[in-house]
Amino acid sequence: MQSPIRVKLMEAFRKADGEFLSGQALADIAGCSRTAVWKHIEELRKEGFVFEAVKKRGYRILKSPDRVSGEEIYPGLRTRAIGRVIEYKESVPSTQKIAHTLAQEGSGEGTTVIADEQTEGRGRLLRSWHSPKGTGIWMSIILKPQLPPQRAPQFTLIAAVAVVQAIEEVCGLSPEIKWPNDILLHGKKVTGILTELQAEADKINSIIIGIGMNVNQKADDFPEELKSIATSLSLEKEEKVSRAKLIQKVFEKLELYYDLYMEKGFTPIKLLWESYAVSIGRQITARTITGSIQGKALGINEDGVLRIQDAKGAIHEVYSADIELN
Repeated sequence: MQSPIRVKLMEAFRKADGEFLSGQALADIAGCSRTAVWKHIEELRKEGFVFEAVKKRGYRILKSPDRVSGEEIYPGLRTRAIGRVIEYKESVPSTQKIAHTLAQEGSGEGTTVIADEQTEGRGRLLRSWHSPKGTGIWMSIILKPQLPPQRAPQFTLIAAVAVVQAIEEVCGLSPEIKWPNDILLHGKKVTGILTELQAEADKINSIIIGIGMNVNQKADDFPEELKSIATSLSLEKEEKVSRAKLIQKVFEKLELYYDLYMEKGFTPIKLLWESYAVSIGRQITARTITGSIQGKALGINEDGVLRIQDAKGAIHEVYSADIELN
């Protein structure tokens, strides 16, 4: 948990938008002494924040480090639950593993684990996910919907819509979704989503949504085997992207569509998802554990299952596969 005083101080500096705030004003806002304000500012300086201090005028922030801790995310966050509790780690094997443990220990809905680096990041089908330090968004979000387990796969699609819209609004880019869990820019992967379940036979206990986003990687940051298939938001936008702002927007969009889903069901999410889908109406190859299916992608059904029509007109429903656009 982040210090409430520091969160209030960061919110005050954000609202000041580069203007000076007096030590007394900051003390009043944070509900502490001016000495405590000074101590917190000194701690923030050690963490990479650059402050200007002028006698009789106070403090203002000149530069903030590109971090993804709660202090950068809480100020201005407009959600009810998602992201309201952040467990920030500099480096972890996997945010998913930590989130699973927290969920089992009773952490509340919306609790999010965010790391600056993952050393054992993973995607779907136990594939590794390249998660270098200080470049991307590596996080896992705990949700606790009162639903039967068979509805859990739809949350991958809810998260995909949220991520796409967050990228649109923060970066001005136009991403597409490749079923079931990839977000693409100009045909290259920029985000992966991994949804995992803690459940009993008849009810979900927790859904853990893992989101890995390539944000500020340069071309040389990708291993050779990924350079032709992966990209980052900054490479596509040709400028650095604020990870904290993007995380805030993902939280807001995810909560918006989670609430919509719980109120109206999957149909409005389905329509949104299909509007961003790169494969709808195109010829694809779906590689499943039992073989390959070639045909035209018709869309998804009300369970989020991909429907493919083969050359003979038969319609196949695909629950899990790797998709290749023909």
